[in-house]
Amino acid sequence: MAKDFSHPKVVEHYDQHIRKLIPGYELVHLQIQAILKIQLKTNARIVIAGCGTGYELEYLMRMLPQAHFVAFDPSEQMVAKARQRFEHHADLHRIEFHVGDTSILAQYTDQFDAALAILVSHFLALEHKIAYFEAIYSSLKEGGFCLSYDLMQFQHQAQILQLQALTQGLGLPEQQSQVMIERIADDFELISIEDMHQLLRDCGFRQTECFAQIANFYALQSSK
Repeated sequence: MAKDFSHPKVVEHYDQHIRKLIPGYELVHLQIQAILKIQLKTNARIVIAGCGTGYELEYLMRMLPQAHFVAFDPSEQMVAKARQRFEHHADLHRIEFHVGDTSILAQYTDQFDAALAILVSHFLALEHKIAYFEAIYSSLKEGGFCLSYDLMQFQHQAQILQLQALTQGLGLPEQQSQVMIERIADDFELISIEDMHQLLRDCGFRQTECFAQIANFYALQSSK
């Protein structure tokens, strides 16, 4: 993965910049909120596998006032930024932060009701995608589910150009959008949406369903 999520500049401006890079970023999060609100109890246990700056945690803490969260990220700087969001929060005790990867999940004997895997697996090589989702699957209760949102493989050049036009419409300068397109092969390890469905089934999930698509970004619910 070429992008450095530990670089201070990347971390500092991540929340503003990602809204220009990821079409439908806030809309997909609203859909995630709706799914969790309908399907989870208020005291659910939720794992956030790649918490970034803690954006998901902020709205989930409000929506599920008795829930417990385990949030981790391989970037120490991202986790520090996420902790900073909640340093004065009265319910900070409901969050366990870790720096690391899904191997952290092995230490938990109580399984989780849901997992969020938002904008993570598209950076991972195939064998690491498999390990990532296998670990998430193993951490879930029977009937639990994983919500993911990732960029999938382009089938033709027009899809790449559409994504570039979308990001420009979101406010990304034309020059930066061109750099983004040129760096896709360096920054991402993309597979087709068909292969992603199969990968998730191979990891043990009994059902995978697409609940949103914007350009080549797909949001999936995978149930155990």
